[in-house]
Amino acid sequence: MKNSSALSEFILLGLSSDPYIQAILFVLLLLIYLLTLMGNFLMLLVITADSNLHTPMYFFLRQLSFLDLCHSSVTAPKILENMLSESKTIFVESCFAQAFFVFATGGTEACLLAAMAYDRYVAIGSPLLYGQVMSNQLCVGLVWVSWGLAFVDALINILLAVNLDFCEEQTIAHFSCELSSLFPLSCSDTSANFTLLLCSSVFHFFGTLVMIVSSYVRIVSTILRVSSTTGRSKAFSTCSSHLTTVILFYSSGFISYLLPTSGSSLEMIFSLQYSVITPMLNPLIYSLKNKEVKAAMARIFRKYFNPLL
Repeated sequence: MKNSSALSEFILLGLSSDPYIQAILFVLLLLIYLLTLMGNFLMLLVITADSNLHTPMYFFLRQLSFLDLCHSSVTAPKILENMLSESKTIFVESCFAQAFFVFATGGTEACLLAAMAYDRYVAIGSPLLYGQVMSNQLCVGLVWVSWGLAFVDALINILLAVNLDFCEEQTIAHFSCELSSLFPLSCSDTSANFTLLLCSSVFHFFGTLVMIVSSYVRIVSTILRVSSTTGRSKAFSTCSSHLTTVILFYSSGFISYLLPTSGSSLEMIFSLQYSVITPMLNPLIYSLKNKEVKAAMARIFRKYFNPLL
C-alpha cells in the first residue's frame, strides 16, 4: 500500500489504446478545443464591445463563455498531451488540482444556468420591472454566489480526498482526474467521500435543476396567457438557447457524476460531451439562434474590418 504522499503519479487510460484511433481522436479533439477557444473568445469580445448587449441576459452569457473557456481548458490540454505521450501519466498533485477545477467549474455552471433561468423568468413575467429587478448589483451578486458556492464545495471534497491512502494500482479508467474515478483506487474507507460527493452533486445538479424547472414552469404559465401567437413565439424564442444549453449540460453531467463509474465507452462519451463538446456548442447555440448577437457581430465586422477591405 502507498498513501497519496508516497504515490507520485497516476496513469490515465485515455480514450483508446489504438495508435491509429488516437491519431484521429487527437486531430478531432484539437479542432474541437480550438473552436471552443475561438467561439467563446468571440462571444466575450462581441458582448464586451457592443453596448447594445450590455444587459443582464448578456452579462450572464459573458460569464458563461468565460466559464466554458475555463472548464474546457482544465481537461482538454492534458487529454491532448496524453494522446501524444506513451506514459500517459499525471502527477498526484496535478490530478487533485484537475479534479478540483472540474468540480468547481461544473458546479459554477449549474448555479449560473439557474441564475440565467431566473433572468428569463423576470424578463418574460415582469418586462416593465426587468431593469429594476435585475439590477447590476443583483447580477454581480448571483455570479459571485455561483463561483463561491462551487469553489467552497469543491474545496471541501478535495480536502477530504487528499487524506486517502492509495493502493499499488495507479491506473485511472478515464481520460481525466475526477473524484468518482479516484475513489476506486483507494485502500481507505471512502464511504464518507462518496456520501459527501453525492450530497454535493445532488445540491448542484438537482438543487439548481429544481430552480430552473420552477422558473420555466412560471415562464410557460406566463406565455400561455399571452393572446397573440406572435407574442408567444417571440417569448419562447428568447428561452430556446438557454433551454438547449440546460439540456446538454444536465443530461451529460448527470451520467458523468451521478451514475456509478464503470469506465465504459458510453460513460466516456458522455464525459467527453460534458467536458469538451458542450463548451464548444454553447457559443454556437447562442449566436446562431440569437438575432441580437448576429447583428452585433455584423456591426463589429463593419466597424473594424470593412475599412481594411
